[in-house]
Amino acid sequence: MDVSNVVANELGIRPGQVEAVVSLLADGCTIPFIARYRKEATGGLDDVMLRALAERLDYLERLEARKGEVRAAIEEQGALTAALARQIAEAATLQRVEDFYKPFKKSRVTRASKARDAGLSPLANELMAQGRAAVDPLREAARFAKPGTAYPDAAAVLQGACDIVAETVADNPDALDELRGFVQRTGQLTSRAATEEAARDFAAYVDFGESLARIPSHRVLAVNRGEKEGKLRVAVAVDGDEATRRLERRFVRGRSPWLEWLQRTIADSWKRLMAPSLEREARAAATERAQKDAIAVFAKNAEALLRQRPVKGARIIALDPGYRTGCKVAVIDEYGALLDHGTIYPTPPRNQVAEAKRALSRWADRYGANVIVIGNGTASRETEEVVAEFIAEHPRPVEYTIVNEAGASVYSASELASQEHPDLDVTTRGALSLGRRLQDPLAELVKIPPQSIGVGQYQHDLDQKELARTLAGVVERVVNQVGADLNTASASLLGYVAGITPTVARNIVAYREENGPFVSRAQLKKVPKLGPKAFQNCAGFLRIREGREPLDATGVHPESYAVAREVLKRGGVTPAEVAEGGVPDLRQRLGNLDTLAQQLGVGLPTLVDIVAELEKPGRDPRDDAPAPVFSRAVLSLDDLKPGMELTGTVRNVVDFGAFVDIGVKQDGLVHISKLANRFVKHPTEVVSVGDTVTVWVDSIDRDRGRIALSMVKGK
Repeated sequence: MDVSNVVANELGIRPGQVEAVVSLLADGCTIPFIARYRKEATGGLDDVMLRALAERLDYLERLEARKGEVRAAIEEQGALTAALARQIAEAATLQRVEDFYKPFKKSRVTRASKARDAGLSPLANELMAQGRAAVDPLREAARFAKPGTAYPDAAAVLQGACDIVAETVADNPDALDELRGFVQRTGQLTSRAATEEAARDFAAYVDFGESLARIPSHRVLAVNRGEKEGKLRVAVAVDGDEATRRLERRFVRGRSPWLEWLQRTIADSWKRLMAPSLEREARAAATERAQKDAIAVFAKNAEALLRQRPVKGARIIALDPGYRTGCKVAVIDEYGALLDHGTIYPTPPRNQVAEAKRALSRWADRYGANVIVIGNGTASRETEEVVAEFIAEHPRPVEYTIVNEAGASVYSASELASQEHPDLDVTTRGALSLGRRLQDPLAELVKIPPQSIGVGQYQHDLDQKELARTLAGVVERVVNQVGADLNTASASLLGYVAGITPTVARNIVAYREENGPFVSRAQLKKVPKLGPKAFQNCAGFLRIREGREPLDATGVHPESYAVAREVLKRGGVTPAEVAEGGVPDLRQRLGNLDTLAQQLGVGLPTLVDIVAELEKPGRDPRDDAPAPVFSRAVLSLDDLKPGMELTGTVRNVVDFGAFVDIGVKQDGLVHISKLANRFVKHPTEVVSVGDTVTVWVDSIDRDRGRIALSMVKGK
């Protein structure tokens, strides 16, 4: 197999691009580094395409390795023919390779293997050959009968021969391939109640059936969960008669004395040997597709959450609400440093509203706090009411906003949180984390497992290894696109920078603590275990503000500093101007970049990136994201009326719609059919986590605490 051509054709790129990526990966280059600093070699492939390419290469490498193993195993049995070797070589999937290997596997004892051991293969071959001679199958079988064995008479012998034929049919690679496709195209996923609770918890999936080929991913996962909880009985319904007819067309050659026996055997082969495994495969394929889709949605949501705009310069009073244990408070400065902490009790059972307002006033005045952050968990809305009253009464301007606290408890109880804040209790660490989430969502969210950030669907039912791998790739992509401040980034954040392992990240922090702030990127070479290849991969993504080298504050890679300095020289710019905020008109000063690239002996994509960095050094791409919504009116379900227009924040996007925080205790759902005044294939076409949207109340179910919203007025 020409892997480069195969991958190139599948991904719609050139074989040369694939070969360049293979070479760069083999040389130890990371995907973020290749995407950002090797555009000439790859033809400008972005990191999403690079990851897809790397995954496909890995699959094809495993496929070729498995082909070799299967060929060797069959050859060892003396059964490898030229035709079979060619079929294995041409197989495009691991499943197809296993189909070819299936008849040669040394498996457990079966009815067919017992019949073979009893010497009934010649009769089975005669049955498969379907000779037209006027023979009596039972008389033929009687020749093989052996009294005192499992095959004492003609009927038992003939059944044994049929067992061999049934297994031969079931193991035929082409028959398997055809019937697998038939089941997956035409089968239905069905479910029915297994317990009385099913009617309550899985009402939509009682007496349920939907085509495997068309069923949406979230319904597959819902059915799987119902089965896992023991509340649903799930099966795949297939037209067995049609499946049997397809096998007959493949194996029956016409009328013969053996026809009735062969037809009966084919029906047995389908029902006993093929249907159970192919139905399991079909369910597994549907589940795999559903999980892949769910992980892709989770990844999009996580990326949008990580890309939320930082709130710079805010002094924050962060509140982690609670009832019995009170509301934990952390006061932090504009850099995220803890200034003060405490506990207030504005909610039941204590209802110390006046005392809570006095405490808020004291912290706001003493530390100049101008933003209050409230976690959206237990007691959030009651706390919000008190905060809104406080702001209305307070003489100085203060705003407030709600922050999604998903995963805050995971972080606050983690070993990392204990190391960062050993003197704080768990709940105060949680409040501190909530405040920092507003200041810099990316820097704070990387401290918790991506699976815990609360923006997926059925995340606990997914392949956890694949979910973790995909989400780690998302975090890595965002961190490297944003960049990290070498002198302030935590080890958690540094660990996602290209080329930096968790150990090296900790070593960077230790070096910083021992030697003071980094003054140049070159100092990284002194960090233990950070070798030349790691430096090459990571240096361009790490920023040093106010260091010795102005270019260290940009995304220009050290390997291109000579080119960057020549660019500045030709533009009549000093390095100091770059440090002071960049040169917005640099491109105009330089003239034709194609000509300049040739003169400087550098690729045009690299030159374009260098100029863009020098124009706006260290620009944060998150500045383009929607700003957080501040000072929303406090609402309850009783305040809502159909048709009411509200502004909200998208908290989660799932296959069937988007959940929007509109300022009441429960997020409202905008169904996919009401996201836009057009057909929407998937909600991610219209909204992302963190978006600020205008919605209209469609209906309110106060008994179940559900709110239906629309993003299309009047719909």
